[in-house]
Amino acid sequence: MKNIKIIEVPSEIGAGTRGASLGIDAIKIAGLDFMSNFFVHFPSEKIEPENRLLFEPIQSPYAKRINGIHDMYEKVSQSVCNTIKNNFFPVVLSGDHSNAGGTIAGIKMAKPKSKLGVIWIDAHADLHTPFTTPSGNMHGMPLATAIGEDNEEFKTHELDPNTIKMWNQLKNIGKICPKILPEDIVFISLRDFEKEEKALIEKYGIKVIPTSEVRRNGPENVSRKILRYLSDCTDIYVSFDVDSLDSSISRGTGTPVSNGLKEREAEDLISKFMQNRKVCCFEITEVNPTLDKENLMAEIAFNILQRSVNILMMN
Repeated sequence: MKNIKIIEVPSEIGAGTRGASLGIDAIKIAGLDFMSNFFVHFPSEKIEPENRLLFEPIQSPYAKRINGIHDMYEKVSQSVCNTIKNNFFPVVLSGDHSNAGGTIAGIKMAKPKSKLGVIWIDAHADLHTPFTTPSGNMHGMPLATAIGEDNEEFKTHELDPNTIKMWNQLKNIGKICPKILPEDIVFISLRDFEKEEKALIEKYGIKVIPTSEVRRNGPENVSRKILRYLSDCTDIYVSFDVDSLDSSISRGTGTPVSNGLKEREAEDLISKFMQNRKVCCFEITEVNPTLDKENLMAEIAFNILQRSVNILMMN
């Protein structure tokens, strides 16, 4: 039986829309509305965010609030690393997806020899860099930091020395770079990305499982195929961005995209992954209750969280 620890990261400085820092509380309120005492059962740790930076002028237009993101990577990676070393399974609830760069760093710091596979359930590829970003929002960059990629071939911006320095520090958090190999990433329900990201996906042959394949073959077959594909990885991290869900149900997130997963498909998929002993960390991110109606997104996230953790407990 796995010991679960919940790590709360209410940071939203990597996002373009405001409100994701409230997502964790919204998930807890959903639990209360369902009369669940889920959150009483597990030890939890709350990481202090840097959200005060939202009120300050932006220094790096192509890597907004990168200094604060660096601080978050440091804090999150330390927490995830300590959690794993103390034989707990980290379940990370985070505001925006930039925090996942810190999570990946923490897993590698705890298990430096591991070959880490990443299952990225997300409408977006999050493979931008400060050289290619259309928005400057750093929640579009965590996987690029993890694979140590600049993508200068497709660069559209000239960067100032401080941004370059901070970007290199981000890639090297934990003194490990790269932390994962592109061939050890699987995208699920990816459907909204730019040509610069597409170039990296094609260059490295990164595995993409579209929504249509999940629907056609079913979560059980798809999860089996993905775990077979990642079979030479020693550890697997599952990152679930709620915008992987279809925009009809994912209004409560900053960047909803149509043609996404149904709630049940996402829940069944993640449940299948959680049965695999290689899975060493699970993250839910980008719930934004300020954009939502009747806390629907948080309720869906809570259902997925509760079912996933129940499976972890049984394994």
